[in-house]
Amino acid sequence: MPSDKSWPPNPWQGMSWPTGTSMPGMEEFQKMLGELKLPGAPDAEALMRAHQRNIEALSAANRIALEGAQAVARRHMEIMQQTMAELTETLKALAGGDAPQDKAAKQAELLKAAYERAVANTREMGELIQKANGEAIGALNTRVAEALDELRDLVRKAKG
Repeated sequence: MPSDKSWPPNPWQGMSWPTGTSMPGMEEFQKMLGELKLPGAPDAEALMRAHQRNIEALSAANRIALEGAQAVARRHMEIMQQTMAELTETLKALAGGDAPQDKAAKQAELLKAAYERAVANTREMGELIQKANGEAIGALNTRVAEALDELRDLVRKAKG
């Protein structure tokens, strides 16, 4: 698996079009909407531009979520590697010829340390997931607010 940011592939890549161009088939749709003469209907071209910005916002949110999932997966792999290295060291430490009481005390100490690391790792993974989700939702919330403002302005323009 490649270690760069191109993995896994982004299924949304190539879905946004440069400003001033339209998605395939949209020109026909815009023409059809433009020919409709409904009283008080908002500008069809403005609606299509808004829709394109909505798609771009979804694409951006998906990219943010994907990057967050990649960060979580990378950190999870690091934690697993660290855990395996610590397990090897623990087994070496327990293999010594210590007295049974000393071994029991050492096992309790190692168990406590392992539990504390597991709790810290779980907390860290939860924070990573929460951060990624928050960023993705933030991008969508921003676009929803913009879209509602655009809709309000279109309706006012159509009325007035």
